[in-house]
Amino acid sequence: MAKMVSGKVALVTGGGSGIGRETASLFASEGARVWVVDCSQESIEETVTSIGKRGGIAQGACVDVSDEAEVEATIENCIRAYGQLDCAVNSAGISGPQALLKDLTLEEFSRAVAINLNGTFVCMKHEIRAMESTGHGAIVNLSSGAGWIGTPGLGAYCATKHGVLGLTKTAALEMARSGVRVNAICPGSIDTPMLQASMAQGEAISAMIRSSMPIGRLGEASEVAEAALWLCSDRASLVTGISMAVDGGAVSR
Repeated sequence: MAKMVSGKVALVTGGGSGIGRETASLFASEGARVWVVDCSQESIEETVTSIGKRGGIAQGACVDVSDEAEVEATIENCIRAYGQLDCAVNSAGISGPQALLKDLTLEEFSRAVAINLNGTFVCMKHEIRAMESTGHGAIVNLSSGAGWIGTPGLGAYCATKHGVLGLTKTAALEMARSGVRVNAICPGSIDTPMLQASMAQGEAISAMIRSSMPIGRLGEASEVAEAALWLCSDRASLVTGISMAVDGGAVSR
């Protein structure tokens, strides 16, 4: 069976850990040359080395996704290295502070906006420009179930993830006739280092997170990566502007 993204070039932000790492690894195993973006050089090297050991092709760059100049430069470097950009998965993000809105500082809120929302915007902006010039491409933005529903204590995270869905829908409509597709994935509680850090704050929080998944277990990062792979493949050629839940039924309750 032909690999799903053979011959394509894929850029993955947040590719140093969690969902981003699994996505970068899966795309490489399915035939893509991968450009791994993260804010940790050590994490990038771990992902790139792991992909190389399995016979995949990957390079990486340490980038602050909230810095537009850095984002633009890394996309140019990706194209310089690989000759094109076909797929992008914008996975970089933070959970942000866990506090009631009345107790949030503007600095805390702004940091979540800078990375989760502004970061997605500037990445998508320059990915679109690169793809539009070739007449094809697919972008997947990582939102969350918190992009659909409110969660007390996670106001900054919810606001940014709602915003990601608005950006995704708008970009999909703007690019509908260009050959560039734009979609979003809304994961539920996925077993990643970021989620484990939240669960470590106390048994009550851990129990709440576990009970949020009707399927009876936490999701795996690889399950989200599979959805991103399909959305970026030619098998999803008619799919644009959607927000795909990968959440074990969490938002269906």
